Amino acid sequence: MTTHIKTQNAIRTLTNAFAPMDCLIMAARKGCFSFTIVNEHGIARHSERLYPDQYSSDAPLQAVIDRTRQALVA
Repeated sequence: MTTHIKTQNAIRTLTNAFAPMDCLIMAARKGCFSFTIVNEHGIARHSERLYPDQYSSDAPLQAVIDRTRQALVA
């Protein structure tokens, strides 16, 4: 699977994981991208940059999702 397809799949997974909040994707280039979780009032709640090793397989991406969920609750 190419990096581009892996990136698209990771973005889709993140978007679905944090619905109904918005997941904004920024600076998607060279295999890396940043995502920001925004609540219903337009306030950024969490932002993080991901590298290919963090989303190239399910386990590391799930760890990012779990860590982000914990940060949103805190």
